[in-house]
Amino acid sequence: MPLYKMHGKKRGFQKYLVRVNYTDDAGKCKQCSRVAYGLDSAKDLESRLLRKKFQKDIKPHYTLAEVQKEYILSEKFEIRESTLEKKKEIYRFHIAPFLGNVRLDRLSTKVLQNWKLQIESGNFAIATKKNIYTELRAILNYAVRMGYLPRNPLLRVGNFKSTLIVRKKMQYYTAEEFRRFIRAARDSAEKVEHCRNDVSEWNYYVFFCIAFYAGLRKGEIFALKWTDIKENYLTVSRSINQKLRGEDRETAPKNASSVRTLQIPRPLMDVLNAHKERQKRLSGYNEDFRICGGVRPIRDTSVQKKNIEYATKAGIKTIRIHDFRHSNASLLANAGVNIQEIARRLGHSNIEMTWGTYSHLYPKAEDKAVAVLNKVII
Repeated sequence: MPLYKMHGKKRGFQKYLVRVNYTDDAGKCKQCSRVAYGLDSAKDLESRLLRKKFQKDIKPHYTLAEVQKEYILSEKFEIRESTLEKKKEIYRFHIAPFLGNVRLDRLSTKVLQNWKLQIESGNFAIATKKNIYTELRAILNYAVRMGYLPRNPLLRVGNFKSTLIVRKKMQYYTAEEFRRFIRAARDSAEKVEHCRNDVSEWNYYVFFCIAFYAGLRKGEIFALKWTDIKENYLTVSRSINQKLRGEDRETAPKNASSVRTLQIPRPLMDVLNAHKERQKRLSGYNEDFRICGGVRPIRDTSVQKKNIEYATKAGIKTIRIHDFRHSNASLLANAGVNIQEIARRLGHSNIEMTWGTYSHLYPKAEDKAVAVLNKVII
């Protein structure tokens, strides 16, 4: 439904052809064209034609909140539960307070621009603001798809932009920093076992070993069972989310590429073998025990606390749990391991994601490339 600039003016206003495509009651595709002078007049004419042609389907009395409820129901069986909860959260905190009670026919460019300014004043990161915009756009796209709106009014407002995006420095542990961190974790586990005859502290030691040596996501580690280990190979086939309402949710991993089988490094294999012997002493042990926990995995909040505790004892910086995954990839990248193998081990859906994140960690590759070119004498 575009606007075409034409030759000619009237009282100084540019001439436009306004064309609207629609489907009539018989299901036939039709087209309606009109002429207007001036861009604002052309846009207004386009809106009036759309309302006229789609008036049987448009539901102006619907509020955005009502549409959002329909939209969430339509997505319920299409996306992961954790993703659905994120969408609900974005709407609840960043869209509903400003636009939830607004009727569809009153979602004007001005109203949406004011909403955008409200979000801008929230001092959010640019990535957060873009996620908020994406969610509102998805809801309004659903309204268009269902025939409640002739078009998405948010598209005229546009997405959030940043004049300068400073890439955050990636946080990770070097091999030496990890040795210090994991030594503090081991000392803590040994102390608890000696003083209280309690082996539960070893679960955190093993968790961080898996995070560093295998580069697994947090939810993937929580979901691991002893049945996932065959000889010296580890299969990742599930994930656990502890942040949803109610009990833990076991789901498939993040994407199809996340289902993978990894050869286990020897130091990690030694850690896992020793930990399995400890768990065998627990009442009710079986092969379906979670590697980091037992009947159920260790708690997310406890892992966060232990992370800070061990880093403090080791006298090193504290990094996020997800940064242990970065530590794994950084170590491999700096050693010149093929980026495609790193992507496979991390379970990335495409190599571009891996390259975009870790390409700067390949300094030796540039030296090699220049060395080759230096040999071409002219």
